[in-house]
Amino acid sequence: MAKYQYKARDKYGKLVSGSMEALTENAVAEKLKEMEYLPTSIREMNKKDSFFDNWAARLRKVRLNELNMFTRQFATLQKAGVTIIASLKALGEQTNNKLFKETLEKVSQDVREGRDLSSSLEKHPKVFSPLYVNMLKSAEEGGTLSEAMERLSALGVHEEKVRMQIKTATRYPVMVVCSMVVAFIILIVFVIPKFVKVYSAAAVALPLPTKILIWANYAVTRYWWATAILVGGAIFFLYKYINTKPGRFLWDKFKLKIPVFGPLFLKVYMSRFARATGTLMRSGVPILRVLELASQGVGNVVVEDTINNIRKAVNEGEGIASPMKKSGLFTPAVIQMVSVGEDSGKVDELLLFISDYYDTQIEYTIDNFSSLIEPMMLLILGLGVLLMALGIFLPMWNLMAVFKR
Repeated sequence: MAKYQYKARDKYGKLVSGSMEALTENAVAEKLKEMEYLPTSIREMNKKDSFFDNWAARLRKVRLNELNMFTRQFATLQKAGVTIIASLKALGEQTNNKLFKETLEKVSQDVREGRDLSSSLEKHPKVFSPLYVNMLKSAEEGGTLSEAMERLSALGVHEEKVRMQIKTATRYPVMVVCSMVVAFIILIVFVIPKFVKVYSAAAVALPLPTKILIWANYAVTRYWWATAILVGGAIFFLYKYINTKPGRFLWDKFKLKIPVFGPLFLKVYMSRFARATGTLMRSGVPILRVLELASQGVGNVVVEDTINNIRKAVNEGEGIASPMKKSGLFTPAVIQMVSVGEDSGKVDELLLFISDYYDTQIEYTIDNFSSLIEPMMLLILGLGVLLMALGIFLPMWNLMAVFKR
Protein backbone atom coordinates (compact mmCIF):
# COMPACT_ATOMS: atom_id res chain seq x y z
CA MET A 1 0.00 0.00 0.00
CA ALA A 2 1.12 3.55 -0.74
CA LYS A 3 0.51 6.63 1.38
CA TYR A 4 -1.52 9.46 -0.15
CA GLN A 5 -1.98 13.06 0.92
CA TYR A 6 -5.37 14.58 0.18
CA LYS A 7 -7.36 17.81 0.34
CA ALA A 8 -11.14 17.75 0.26
CA ARG A 9 -14.24 19.76 1.15
CA ASP A 10 -17.02 18.61 3.45
CA LYS A 11 -20.73 19.15 2.81
CA TYR A 12 -20.48 22.64 4.32
CA GLY A 13 -17.63 23.60 1.98
CA LYS A 14 -14.97 23.54 4.72
CA LEU A 15 -11.49 22.50 3.50
CA VAL A 16 -10.00 19.46 5.23
CA SER A 17 -6.65 17.74 4.64
CA GLY A 18 -4.89 14.61 5.77
CA SER A 19 -3.22 11.40 4.68
CA MET A 20 -4.26 7.76 4.34
CA GLU A 21 -2.92 4.46 3.04
CA ALA A 22 -4.57 2.89 -0.02
CA LEU A 23 -3.76 0.84 -3.13
CA THR A 24 -4.57 3.59 -5.65
CA GLU A 25 -5.70 7.23 -5.91
CA ASN A 26 -9.16 6.00 -6.91
CA ALA A 27 -9.37 3.99 -3.68
CA VAL A 28 -8.58 7.17 -1.70
CA ALA A 29 -11.26 9.07 -3.63
CA GLU A 30 -13.81 6.34 -2.91
CA LYS A 31 -12.99 6.36 0.81
CA LEU A 32 -13.33 10.16 0.92
CA LYS A 33 -16.73 9.97 -0.80
CA GLU A 34 -17.85 7.39 1.77
CA MET A 35 -16.85 9.91 4.45
CA GLU A 36 -19.00 12.51 2.61
CA TYR A 37 -15.96 14.52 1.47
CA LEU A 38 -15.48 15.94 -2.03
CA PRO A 39 -11.79 15.41 -3.00
CA THR A 40 -10.00 18.43 -4.51
CA SER A 41 -6.48 16.97 -4.71
CA ILE A 42 -4.88 13.57 -4.07
CA ARG A 43 -1.17 12.85 -4.48
CA GLU A 44 1.10 9.99 -3.57
CA MET A 45 3.66 10.88 -0.92
CA ASN A 46 7.31 10.18 -1.75
CA LYS A 47 9.86 8.85 0.74
CA LYS A 48 10.96 12.35 1.74
CA ASP A 49 7.38 13.41 2.43
CA SER A 50 6.76 10.20 4.39
CA PHE A 51 9.91 10.75 6.47
CA PHE A 52 8.92 14.28 7.51
CA ASP A 53 5.28 13.24 7.91
CA ASN A 54 6.31 10.43 10.28
CA TRP A 55 8.46 12.79 12.34
CA ALA A 56 5.66 15.37 12.45
CA ALA A 57 3.25 12.64 13.57
CA ARG A 58 5.59 11.72 16.42
CA LEU A 59 5.67 15.30 17.67
CA ARG A 60 1.91 15.79 17.45
CA LYS A 61 -0.35 14.65 20.26
CA VAL A 62 -3.89 14.96 21.54
CA ARG A 63 -4.03 16.94 24.77
CA LEU A 64 -5.97 15.61 27.74
CA ASN A 65 -8.43 18.52 27.73
CA GLU A 66 -9.21 17.84 24.04
CA LEU A 67 -9.91 14.17 24.78
CA ASN A 68 -12.08 15.15 27.76
CA MET A 69 -14.08 17.58 25.61
CA PHE A 70 -14.59 14.89 22.96
CA THR A 71 -15.71 12.32 25.54
CA ARG A 72 -18.21 14.68 27.19
CA GLN A 73 -19.68 15.82 23.85
CA PHE A 74 -19.84 12.23 22.54
CA ALA A 75 -21.78 11.17 25.66
CA THR A 76 -24.23 14.06 25.14
CA LEU A 77 -24.76 13.15 21.47
CA GLN A 78 -25.34 9.49 22.36
CA LYS A 79 -27.94 10.47 24.96
CA ALA A 80 -29.65 12.59 22.30
CA GLY A 81 -29.93 9.52 20.05
CA VAL A 82 -27.33 10.56 17.44
CA THR A 83 -25.63 7.60 15.72
CA ILE A 84 -21.98 6.76 16.47
CA ILE A 85 -20.86 7.57 12.90
CA ALA A 86 -22.67 10.93 12.88
CA SER A 87 -21.26 11.77 16.34
CA LEU A 88 -17.69 10.97 15.26
CA LYS A 89 -18.10 13.00 12.07
CA ALA A 90 -19.54 16.04 13.87
CA LEU A 91 -16.86 16.03 16.58
CA GLY A 92 -14.08 15.42 14.04
CA GLU A 93 -15.16 18.51 12.11
CA GLN A 94 -15.15 20.63 15.28
CA THR A 95 -11.62 19.88 16.47
CA ASN A 96 -8.66 22.01 15.37
CA ASN A 97 -6.13 19.29 16.25
CA LYS A 98 -5.03 17.72 12.96
CA LEU A 99 -3.96 14.42 14.55
CA PHE A 100 -7.25 14.08 16.43
CA LYS A 101 -9.23 14.95 13.29
CA GLU A 102 -7.40 12.28 11.26
CA THR A 103 -7.84 9.74 14.07
CA LEU A 104 -11.60 10.33 14.32
CA GLU A 105 -11.91 10.06 10.53
CA LYS A 106 -10.17 6.66 10.63
CA VAL A 107 -12.31 5.51 13.56
CA SER A 108 -15.46 6.64 11.72
CA GLN A 109 -14.36 4.72 8.62
CA ASP A 110 -13.75 1.54 10.67
CA VAL A 111 -17.16 1.80 12.34
CA ARG A 112 -18.76 2.35 8.91
CA GLU A 113 -17.07 -0.87 7.73
CA GLY A 114 -18.66 -2.87 10.55
CA ARG A 115 -16.18 -2.69 13.44
CA ASP A 116 -17.46 -1.83 16.90
CA LEU A 117 -16.34 1.46 18.49
CA SER A 118 -13.95 0.00 21.08
CA SER A 119 -12.07 -2.08 18.47
CA SER A 120 -11.79 0.99 16.21
CA LEU A 121 -10.41 3.12 19.05
CA GLU A 122 -8.00 0.34 20.07
CA LYS A 123 -6.09 0.87 16.79
CA HIS A 124 -4.99 4.33 18.06
CA PRO A 125 -3.23 3.69 21.43
CA LYS A 126 -1.47 7.09 21.37
CA VAL A 127 -4.86 8.79 21.67
CA PHE A 128 -7.07 6.25 23.47
CA SER A 129 -5.57 4.37 26.44
CA PRO A 130 -6.26 0.68 27.20
CA LEU A 131 -8.36 1.82 30.17
CA TYR A 132 -10.49 3.99 27.85
CA VAL A 133 -10.95 1.18 25.31
CA ASN A 134 -11.79 -1.52 27.88
CA MET A 135 -14.41 0.62 29.60
CA LEU A 136 -16.14 1.14 26.24
CA LYS A 137 -15.82 -2.57 25.44
CA SER A 138 -17.71 -3.47 28.63
CA ALA A 139 -20.25 -0.70 27.95
CA GLU A 140 -20.91 -1.99 24.43
CA GLU A 141 -21.63 -5.45 25.81
CA GLY A 142 -24.03 -4.00 28.40
CA GLY A 143 -25.59 -1.35 26.14
CA THR A 144 -24.48 1.54 28.40
CA LEU A 145 -22.20 3.50 26.06
CA SER A 146 -23.34 7.01 27.06
CA GLU A 147 -22.98 6.20 30.79
CA ALA A 148 -19.46 4.82 30.21
CA MET A 149 -18.55 7.96 28.27
CA GLU A 150 -19.76 10.12 31.17
CA ARG A 151 -17.63 8.11 33.61
CA LEU A 152 -14.62 8.41 31.30
CA SER A 153 -15.21 12.15 31.11
CA ALA A 154 -15.30 12.41 34.92
CA LEU A 155 -12.13 10.30 35.11
CA GLY A 156 -10.41 12.55 32.54
CA VAL A 157 -11.44 15.73 34.36
CA HIS A 158 -10.04 14.26 37.59
CA GLU A 159 -6.73 13.42 35.85
CA GLU A 160 -6.56 16.95 34.42
CA LYS A 161 -7.13 18.39 37.89
CA VAL A 162 -4.37 16.18 39.37
CA ARG A 163 -1.89 17.29 36.69
CA MET A 164 -2.69 20.95 37.38
CA GLN A 165 -2.10 20.35 41.10
CA ILE A 166 1.32 18.80 40.38
CA LYS A 167 2.25 21.79 38.19
CA THR A 168 1.14 24.18 40.94
CA ALA A 169 3.20 22.30 43.53
CA THR A 170 6.40 22.25 41.46
CA ARG A 171 6.19 25.81 40.05
CA TYR A 172 7.67 27.57 43.11
CA PRO A 173 10.76 25.36 43.62
CA VAL A 174 11.47 25.34 39.87
CA MET A 175 11.36 29.17 39.79
CA VAL A 176 13.70 29.37 42.81
CA VAL A 177 16.22 26.93 41.29
CA CYS A 178 16.13 28.74 37.90
CA SER A 179 16.71 32.09 39.64
CA MET A 180 19.69 30.62 41.48
CA VAL A 181 21.18 29.25 38.25
CA VAL A 182 20.79 32.63 36.50
CA ALA A 183 22.36 34.47 39.47
CA PHE A 184 25.26 31.98 39.57
CA ILE A 185 25.94 32.37 35.82
CA ILE A 186 25.90 36.19 36.08
CA LEU A 187 28.33 35.98 39.01
CA ILE A 188 30.86 33.70 37.33
CA VAL A 189 30.68 35.44 33.93
CA PHE A 190 30.75 39.12 34.96
CA VAL A 191 31.88 39.40 38.61
CA ILE A 192 34.50 36.68 39.13
CA PRO A 193 36.82 37.76 36.24
CA LYS A 194 37.30 41.22 37.83
CA PHE A 195 38.27 39.72 41.18
CA VAL A 196 40.59 37.20 39.50
CA LYS A 197 42.66 40.07 38.00
CA VAL A 198 43.07 41.69 41.42
CA TYR A 199 44.01 38.43 43.15
CA SER A 200 46.45 37.44 40.38
CA ALA A 201 48.25 40.79 40.57
CA ALA A 202 48.63 40.46 44.35
CA ALA A 203 49.73 36.80 44.13
CA VAL A 204 47.26 35.81 46.84
CA ALA A 205 46.72 32.12 47.65
CA LEU A 206 43.17 31.28 46.57
CA PRO A 207 40.89 29.19 48.81
CA LEU A 208 38.88 26.25 47.43
CA PRO A 209 35.51 28.11 47.04
CA THR A 210 37.24 30.75 44.88
CA LYS A 211 38.97 28.09 42.78
CA ILE A 212 35.59 26.41 42.19
CA LEU A 213 34.12 29.71 40.96
CA ILE A 214 37.16 30.34 38.70
CA TRP A 215 36.90 26.82 37.23
CA ALA A 216 33.21 27.46 36.61
CA ASN A 217 34.12 30.74 34.88
CA TYR A 218 36.61 28.99 32.59
CA ALA A 219 34.05 26.27 31.80
CA VAL A 220 31.36 28.80 30.85
CA THR A 221 33.49 31.41 29.03
CA ARG A 222 36.52 29.62 27.52
CA TYR A 223 35.32 26.05 27.16
CA TRP A 224 31.59 26.69 26.71
CA TRP A 225 31.43 24.25 23.78
CA ALA A 226 32.92 21.42 25.87
CA THR A 227 30.60 22.28 28.78
CA ALA A 228 27.58 22.29 26.45
CA ILE A 229 28.57 18.88 25.01
CA LEU A 230 29.20 17.46 28.50
CA VAL A 231 25.93 18.75 29.99
CA GLY A 232 23.92 17.82 26.87
CA GLY A 233 25.48 14.34 26.81
CA ALA A 234 24.79 13.82 30.51
CA ILE A 235 21.13 14.86 30.08
CA PHE A 236 20.78 12.64 27.00
CA PHE A 237 22.24 9.54 28.67
CA LEU A 238 20.23 10.18 31.85
CA TYR A 239 17.07 10.45 29.75
CA LYS A 240 17.93 7.23 27.90
CA TYR A 241 18.71 5.42 31.17
CA ILE A 242 15.44 6.56 32.77
CA ASN A 243 13.60 5.06 29.79
CA THR A 244 15.10 1.62 30.52
CA LYS A 245 13.29 -0.71 32.94
CA PRO A 246 15.89 -0.57 35.79
CA GLY A 247 16.43 3.16 35.24
CA ARG A 248 12.71 3.88 35.38
CA PHE A 249 12.36 1.86 38.57
CA LEU A 250 15.20 3.75 40.30
CA TRP A 251 13.87 7.13 39.09
CA ASP A 252 10.32 6.43 40.29
CA LYS A 253 11.65 5.09 43.60
CA PHE A 254 13.73 8.27 44.00
CA LYS A 255 10.64 10.45 43.36
CA LEU A 256 8.86 8.76 46.26
CA LYS A 257 11.84 9.44 48.58
CA ILE A 258 12.15 13.21 47.91
CA PRO A 259 11.32 15.19 51.07
CA VAL A 260 7.87 16.87 50.91
CA PHE A 261 7.42 15.92 47.22
CA GLY A 262 7.56 12.14 47.78
CA PRO A 263 4.47 11.91 50.04
CA LEU A 264 2.61 14.30 47.70
CA PHE A 265 3.42 12.20 44.61
CA LEU A 266 2.34 9.02 46.45
CA LYS A 267 -1.05 10.59 47.26
CA VAL A 268 -1.45 11.52 43.59
CA TYR A 269 -0.69 7.94 42.48
CA MET A 270 -3.03 6.48 45.09
CA SER A 271 -5.83 8.84 44.03
CA ARG A 272 -5.36 7.82 40.38
CA PHE A 273 -5.41 4.13 41.28
CA ALA A 274 -8.53 4.38 43.45
CA ARG A 275 -10.41 6.53 40.92
CA ALA A 276 -9.56 4.30 37.94
CA THR A 277 -10.28 1.07 39.85
CA GLY A 278 -13.62 2.30 41.19
CA THR A 279 -14.71 3.62 37.79
CA LEU A 280 -13.75 0.42 35.95
CA MET A 281 -15.47 -1.81 38.52
CA ARG A 282 -18.63 0.30 38.27
CA SER A 283 -18.51 -0.17 34.48
CA GLY A 284 -18.55 -3.96 34.85
CA VAL A 285 -14.92 -4.73 33.93
CA PRO A 286 -13.66 -7.97 35.61
CA ILE A 287 -11.57 -7.33 38.74
CA LEU A 288 -8.31 -8.86 37.42
CA ARG A 289 -8.55 -6.76 34.24
CA VAL A 290 -9.42 -3.73 36.40
CA LEU A 291 -6.22 -4.07 38.44
CA GLU A 292 -4.14 -4.63 35.30
CA LEU A 293 -5.50 -1.47 33.63
CA ALA A 294 -5.31 0.62 36.81
CA SER A 295 -1.65 -0.33 37.31
CA GLN A 296 -0.81 0.79 33.75
CA GLY A 297 -2.32 4.24 34.30
CA VAL A 298 -0.91 5.03 37.73
CA GLY A 299 2.28 6.71 36.42
CA ASN A 300 4.90 5.12 38.71
CA VAL A 301 6.46 1.66 38.20
CA VAL A 302 7.07 1.15 41.95
CA VAL A 303 3.36 1.64 42.65
CA GLU A 304 2.57 -0.35 39.48
CA ASP A 305 4.55 -3.33 40.82
CA THR A 306 2.64 -3.08 44.11
CA ILE A 307 -0.72 -3.14 42.28
CA ASN A 308 0.46 -6.12 40.19
CA ASN A 309 1.27 -7.95 43.46
CA ILE A 310 -2.26 -7.17 44.67
CA ARG A 311 -3.58 -8.56 41.37
CA LYS A 312 -1.60 -11.80 41.83
CA ALA A 313 -2.99 -12.18 45.36
CA VAL A 314 -6.56 -11.61 44.13
CA ASN A 315 -5.97 -14.17 41.36
CA GLU A 316 -4.97 -16.68 44.07
CA GLY A 317 -8.25 -16.13 45.92
CA GLU A 318 -7.46 -13.32 48.38
CA GLY A 319 -9.45 -10.11 48.72
CA ILE A 320 -8.07 -6.66 47.87
CA ALA A 321 -7.65 -5.33 51.44
CA SER A 322 -5.18 -7.98 52.68
CA PRO A 323 -2.50 -7.51 49.94
CA MET A 324 -3.01 -3.73 50.16
CA LYS A 325 -2.07 -3.93 53.86
CA LYS A 326 1.03 -6.04 53.09
CA SER A 327 2.27 -3.51 50.50
CA GLY A 328 2.81 -0.77 53.11
CA LEU A 329 1.76 1.99 50.67
CA PHE A 330 -1.83 2.39 51.88
CA THR A 331 -2.90 4.04 55.14
CA PRO A 332 -4.85 2.01 57.75
CA ALA A 333 -7.94 4.19 57.10
CA VAL A 334 -7.89 3.34 53.38
CA ILE A 335 -7.40 -0.39 54.05
CA GLN A 336 -10.29 -0.32 56.53
CA MET A 337 -12.59 1.35 53.96
CA VAL A 338 -11.70 -1.24 51.29
CA SER A 339 -12.31 -4.05 53.80
CA VAL A 340 -15.75 -2.62 54.63
CA GLY A 341 -16.45 -2.30 50.89
CA GLU A 342 -15.60 -5.98 50.33
CA ASP A 343 -17.92 -7.03 53.17
CA SER A 344 -20.79 -4.86 51.92
CA GLY A 345 -20.25 -5.47 48.19
CA LYS A 346 -19.64 -1.77 47.54
CA VAL A 347 -15.90 -1.73 46.78
CA ASP A 348 -16.35 0.51 43.72
CA GLU A 349 -18.26 3.12 45.74
CA LEU A 350 -15.70 3.17 48.55
CA LEU A 351 -12.75 3.31 46.12
CA LEU A 352 -14.23 6.48 44.59
CA PHE A 353 -14.65 7.84 48.12
CA ILE A 354 -10.97 6.97 48.82
CA SER A 355 -9.95 8.90 45.69
CA ASP A 356 -11.90 11.92 47.01
CA TYR A 357 -10.15 11.46 50.37
CA TYR A 358 -6.71 11.53 48.71
CA ASP A 359 -7.74 14.55 46.61
CA THR A 360 -8.57 16.42 49.83
CA GLN A 361 -5.14 15.49 51.22
CA ILE A 362 -3.45 16.68 48.00
CA GLU A 363 -5.29 20.03 48.09
CA TYR A 364 -4.35 20.54 51.75
CA THR A 365 -0.68 19.75 51.04
CA ILE A 366 -0.56 22.17 48.08
CA ASP A 367 -2.36 24.92 50.04
CA ASN A 368 0.34 24.62 52.74
CA PHE A 369 3.14 23.88 50.28
CA SER A 370 5.08 27.12 50.70
CA SER A 371 5.45 26.57 54.46
CA LEU A 372 6.50 22.92 53.90
CA ILE A 373 9.01 23.66 51.13
CA GLU A 374 10.51 26.86 52.56
CA PRO A 375 13.03 25.17 54.92
CA MET A 376 14.42 23.06 52.04
CA MET A 377 14.53 26.04 49.65
CA LEU A 378 16.22 28.22 52.29
CA LEU A 379 18.85 25.51 52.85
CA ILE A 380 19.60 25.27 49.10
CA LEU A 381 19.67 29.07 48.73
CA GLY A 382 21.84 29.40 51.82
CA LEU A 383 24.42 26.91 50.53
CA GLY A 384 24.52 28.66 47.15
CA VAL A 385 24.94 32.12 48.70
CA LEU A 386 27.57 30.76 51.13
CA LEU A 387 29.65 29.33 48.26
CA MET A 388 29.49 32.64 46.36
CA ALA A 389 30.27 34.73 49.46
CA LEU A 390 33.22 32.57 50.52
CA GLY A 391 34.54 32.52 46.96
CA ILE A 392 34.62 36.32 46.80
CA PHE A 393 35.39 37.45 50.36
CA LEU A 394 37.91 34.84 51.62
CA PRO A 395 40.63 36.03 49.17
CA MET A 396 39.85 39.63 50.19
CA TRP A 397 40.79 38.84 53.77
CA ASN A 398 44.01 37.19 52.53
CA LEU A 399 44.65 40.30 50.40
CA MET A 400 44.20 42.59 53.42
CA ALA A 401 46.70 40.46 55.36
CA VAL A 402 49.24 40.87 52.51
CA PHE A 403 48.80 44.67 52.49
CA LYS A 404 49.25 44.84 56.30
CA ARG A 405 52.66 43.20 55.94
